[in-house]
Amino acid sequence: MNRTQEAVLRFLATEALPPPVERIDTHAAVVLLAGDRAYKMKRAVRYSFLDFSTLERRHHALAAELALNRRTAPELYLRLLPVVRRADGRLVLGGDGEVVEWLLEMRRFPQEARLDRVAERGGLSGDLLEALAREIVAFHRAARVRPDRGGIEAMRAIVAGNAGDLAMLSPGILDGETVRRVDARTEAALAAAGPLLEERREIGRVRHCHGDLHLANIVLLDGRPVLYDCIEFDEDLACIDVLYDIAFLVMDLLERGMRRQARDLLQTYGDEVWEDAGQALLPLFLAVRATIRAKVEGFAARIAEEAAERAARSAAARTYLALAAALLVPTPPRLVAIGGLSGSGKSSVARALAAELDPAPGATILRSDVIRKRLFGRRPGERLPPTAYRAEIGGRVFATIEKRAALLLRGGRSVICDGVYGDPGQRRGIEAVARANGAPFLGIWLEAPERVLEARVAGRRGDASDADVAVLRRQRESVDTAAVGWRRVDAARPVPEIAAEIRRLLEA
Repeated sequence: MNRTQEAVLRFLATEALPPPVERIDTHAAVVLLAGDRAYKMKRAVRYSFLDFSTLERRHHALAAELALNRRTAPELYLRLLPVVRRADGRLVLGGDGEVVEWLLEMRRFPQEARLDRVAERGGLSGDLLEALAREIVAFHRAARVRPDRGGIEAMRAIVAGNAGDLAMLSPGILDGETVRRVDARTEAALAAAGPLLEERREIGRVRHCHGDLHLANIVLLDGRPVLYDCIEFDEDLACIDVLYDIAFLVMDLLERGMRRQARDLLQTYGDEVWEDAGQALLPLFLAVRATIRAKVEGFAARIAEEAAERAARSAAARTYLALAAALLVPTPPRLVAIGGLSGSGKSSVARALAAELDPAPGATILRSDVIRKRLFGRRPGERLPPTAYRAEIGGRVFATIEKRAALLLRGGRSVICDGVYGDPGQRRGIEAVARANGAPFLGIWLEAPERVLEARVAGRRGDASDADVAVLRRQRESVDTAAVGWRRVDAARPVPEIAAEIRRLLEA
């Protein structure tokens, strides 16, 4: 940091802002918290991925930050403020004089409302993750399409930049052998991903996204997750594939050991926006995101003034790099189909198992009830008319499941199919998908006494299934359960016990 910036920070902390003033340092900025406001100053730094070395560049970056973040958080981003030097040499905030620095003024929020803090408290509930996924879906749908950006060349530049920065941090902060392993695996994954990256650019999946979408850049305001602090300094880093955008958040959850939450977030996003073919890019996207965090933590360790912070940042950099290496290890996908009459617990069991199937963050669940609603343009909790359950509609639903399962398997993703599967043709169809794609298959048939099934169906609230007791009884009359050749599992037990038995079958 140059002398002018040091003087500006002293002036702000001791004269201009109401005490107490709290300071937050990052590799690229300093944020001062005072009263009900937050003031961000860009550091006069230059990295391979950003250049804030001149006042003009910092002003431009802050102006872009104000405009871009108002897309998602207009209530937080207020205005730009100059720090000026008067003729007598005094510094003042705003007014006439020589501008020596620019600040972004924001409305302050409690730091405990950031989602990284919420995660530390164990507060990432299913409802919150679902709301967050829908918020991201809405943002991506509204984001400007940028076919002039993204694609193989853009990703190649990011990977090359990562490699150069990792080399600067090793040996020393990062282990040289791990760096070489990550570089080699990333290059191999990038080479394989080229055609799909280009295809997605051409069909409009590259948009002006957030670019830095991890938990610390999301805040709960009045109970609603709000995205803020997007990338403003480089369009190449912000105009990206939408899956690369959300991959940062998924990776952040994985690094925190929250694999189930990562999978649930991606599931809700995928239920809204069918990205089945694109998910083949997830290992590359997740690993590149982890590598970016590794180098950011590494650079932060270099400028840390206290030994404890330097050690903590260095350790975090190594953890992220190890995660990147692990995410790039190929893992064969598998297909699990869970059938049974309504009330047998198919969806609950599927959710209990999904995060445990490799590759990370887990299997995609293709639930017939959700897909049927989507085909009719309805939300999972909205009821459909009886005509939506005609046999020909059921054929469309299960054909869609088979098509989506095939795309996911071809992309290396594991799948759990959740449906009654009372029709032998449906069972044969999903088994054929697994064979055609060389994936191990396990078919599970959940069965329970009539009284258990009826009690469960009668007690449902807000579920995607529209089945009631009358529907269950018709299923029981029409389905020849004795002809089902899948592995039979007692579903009258609690879900954890059922899931444990299926896990043993998967391991075997």
